[in-house]
Amino acid sequence: MPGVLPAGEPVPADGSLPASARASVGARGFGVYVHVPFCASRCGYCDFNTYTADELGGGASREGYADAVLAELTLAARVLGEAPPSRVDTVFVGGGTPTLLPASDLARILDAIDRTWGLAADAEVTTEANPESVTPTSLQELRAAGYTRISLGMQSAAPGVLAVLDRRHHAGRATAAALEARDAGFDHVNLDLIYGTPGERAEDFVASLDQVVDAGVDHVSAYALIVEDGTRLAARMRRGELPYPDEDVAADRYLAAESALDAAGFSWYEVSNWARTPDARCRHNLLYWTGGDWWGLGPGAHSHVGGVRWWNVKHPAAYAKRLVTGESPGQAREVLTGDEAHMEEVMLRMRLASGLPLDVLTDAGRAGAARAVAEGLLAQPAHAAGRAVLTLRGRLLADAVVRDLLP
Repeated sequence: MPGVLPAGEPVPADGSLPASARASVGARGFGVYVHVPFCASRCGYCDFNTYTADELGGGASREGYADAVLAELTLAARVLGEAPPSRVDTVFVGGGTPTLLPASDLARILDAIDRTWGLAADAEVTTEANPESVTPTSLQELRAAGYTRISLGMQSAAPGVLAVLDRRHHAGRATAAALEARDAGFDHVNLDLIYGTPGERAEDFVASLDQVVDAGVDHVSAYALIVEDGTRLAARMRRGELPYPDEDVAADRYLAAESALDAAGFSWYEVSNWARTPDARCRHNLLYWTGGDWWGLGPGAHSHVGGVRWWNVKHPAAYAKRLVTGESPGQAREVLTGDEAHMEEVMLRMRLASGLPLDVLTDAGRAGAARAVAEGLLAQPAHAAGRAVLTLRGRLLADAVVRDLLP
């Protein structure tokens, strides 16, 4: 089952926020995240807040889910009250598998967000999807409803790797779905890859990269496999059925991704993300990484407004029950201190190709940056215009670099 949410102070029953938080809503952009917690089956590596039909139990269903989300949206509008965002810049529907819901439900949710706060004229509207959960018809319906971007979970082109990850789609289905999304008129299409899975050969990953490039997508995300406690994959490794991921192999895979994607005209803009053009970058994720505000709708969803971060109860039944009684589904929240906000800014902005202004760092942090430059982990300041920017080698050691900037 999914991991435990962090501790925090209680969220008021009415969901109210401090006036100081509401006063600055949207100053760095405003987005809406919608969590859809349903999956047809559970992938062996996944510890997200998701539920199959057998795991869901009573008190919640896919059929009533859109109504529950709309109820939270009504509460959100009441909480922000007279200080709403000037517009919604981005919407991201994630999961789970959002496209297990009918396209009409996803359309209803998007329409309600627009009626509540107003979508910007150039709003980016993304839905995640598993390749086997979409058809040419459903993709056309989503595009007609206003979805502009789709992110498809490919993970690998190798049948053996898909089997280890417990993925249900067959090799080739993800790239076919990407082509169908393009035909349906989506402005931007992303394919997700996972590398470093036990049993994955170097040639398997090269083949995956080749298929991604041939699919004509304009965005690629590639992540090293992380083995989370409580997952089926972790249990198999503990029993010795599968080896644990190898860090050196993961580094080799990352370098292969950078080489292949750069040759195909992609540029990295975040450590694990590449885009063909600036317009193809995921603006919703950039909003997270640059300190923007967002409201997270759905069970287990996280939100951030004006330095206050909170998270909803996890189970869909508990989530729906609170909303039926007019109570906030928020489980707990935290108000970020100045030190915590600084730490997060350094951690997140350092993952970006745009880097971090050196004047944001303390004297000790700038000394750490100078050492990182000398070690070839950060670009020379003259080339980075007074910013700390990771080199390719630095991207492989990004966590260590960040630790050196936060002494």
